[in-house]
Amino acid sequence: MELKEKLELIKRNTEEILTEESIKNLIKKKKQPTVYCGYEPNGPMHLGHFVTITKLMDLEKVGFKVVLLLADIHALLNRKGTEEEIKKEVENWKKTIKAIGINAEIVLGSSFQFTKKYQLDVMSLAQNSTIQRGLRSMQEIARDAENATISQLWYPLMQVVDIKHLKVDVALGGMEQRKVHMIGKDLTKILNYNFEVIHTPLITSLKGPGQKMSKSIPGSGISITDSYEEIKKTINGAYCPEKEIKENPLLQISELIIFPRINSVFIERPEKFGGNLEIENYSSLEKIYSEGKLHPMDLKKMVAEYLEKIIAPIRKAYR
Repeated sequence: MELKEKLELIKRNTEEILTEESIKNLIKKKKQPTVYCGYEPNGPMHLGHFVTITKLMDLEKVGFKVVLLLADIHALLNRKGTEEEIKKEVENWKKTIKAIGINAEIVLGSSFQFTKKYQLDVMSLAQNSTIQRGLRSMQEIARDAENATISQLWYPLMQVVDIKHLKVDVALGGMEQRKVHMIGKDLTKILNYNFEVIHTPLITSLKGPGQKMSKSIPGSGISITDSYEEIKKTINGAYCPEKEIKENPLLQISELIIFPRINSVFIERPEKFGGNLEIENYSSLEKIYSEGKLHPMDLKKMVAEYLEKIIAPIRKAYR
């Protein structure tokens, strides 16, 4: 793969890269750079996770080594379950990752986060970070952020130190992770470690604008354990105004999850509604939809069908 093609694939469906020039230099100098993304093993993987998973698959194609951190200790700090509950979820996530087919090194947070060197690094960051900054960094990722505990302030500092102790070149996350990553970027000298950052967009809640997708809110998201009937029901009830592009979660799912995996989509329609459609890329889908040439219900049907094709093999392995 040529450098230009690699850079295009790296940039595809990203919200921010810090910085593009640094990433370019990294892939020119290093034969196999390393990228990591961390996930709290709390309940089944859902479509929000699929955005970063899809980006990791792009980076794998470019030649990156992928490291997936199953952040069991982070989940505990963020009040996502008991140790026993989180341990069970770790095993489910391992099955899910295997079923997705991404060739990643899976690392448990508890396997390295209790070492003296690690904890000293966390303490160094704590000495140089204000409480207010810690609170701001957790606003979009903490459970019950209005009543954040001290453990949840420790969380973002650990997340930054993870990057150093995993010895990765690039940290990947959704835009909700930006304030956490910027602690690490701004305190590079304190951390004594430099890294690059790639951020992906967030999918709007299926219930409509104003909030990100969350499986904890009924009707907001879809998980890999949902049946085809459940997927169709959720999608049919989703926010999807006619001709509307901005904050349309069905189009976001198409762009960020479906088209990166499937070369073209086929939409079957009666002749009186325009006949069948074959759409080869997301730009074409967006144009057709914005012009009113595709009805929201046809878009919903397409999204449900292709999500089922993606999720069905994973669901089977999870069970």
